[in-house]
Amino acid sequence: MLETLLLVLSVSIDSFVASIAYGTDKIKIPFLSALIIDIICSSMLGISLLLGSLIKDYIPRNLAIGISFVILFGLGVYRLFESIFKTYIKSKSNSITPLTFKIFDFNFVLQVYADETKADFDKSKILTSKEAFYLAFALSLDSLAVGFGSSLITVSYIEAILLSLILGMTAILTGVYIGRKFIEKVDLNLSWLSGALLILLALMRVI
Repeated sequence: MLETLLLVLSVSIDSFVASIAYGTDKIKIPFLSALIIDIICSSMLGISLLLGSLIKDYIPRNLAIGISFVILFGLGVYRLFESIFKTYIKSKSNSITPLTFKIFDFNFVLQVYADETKADFDKSKILTSKEAFYLAFALSLDSLAVGFGSSLITVSYIEAILLSLILGMTAILTGVYIGRKFIEKVDLNLSWLSGALLILLALMRVI
């Protein structure tokens, strides 16, 4: 249960921080948009957990532990220094040709990854359902790797999904509320906390 809780907390921090940013920018997140973000993020986590649980039956336990440790520890270290990468992406986003990448038929601008409030493309100060869809995918990219790495060792993915749905929605609503209480816009970076949780999860795999 502790590992599942740490797992869900590590992937919910992004939604919390993004929601605070929206609150400080006075951008409203309607309940439907919050629900879309929550469902997509939880679904991505669930898919990665399911895939990992299917694969782990075909590889030796020691190898599964090693792979799980490498994925979680590596992603944790990256998250500790993520602000550096975001700063680089922000500098590139100011150039004439922004960094982009393509998933399925959607063009995702990396600006959303570096600055979540950029998902409000039409500057309406309201996060529409379509914009929430883009934001949710940007927020859930890490959870694909985290979920896969965690599921290689016994983790209840049903429990994780339910926790993700509950904590995810709580993180969004609480984040927006807290953000609105700030008079000045703040640049809050808690990626280090997510990284620390992932590194802790990785160490729990081998201890």
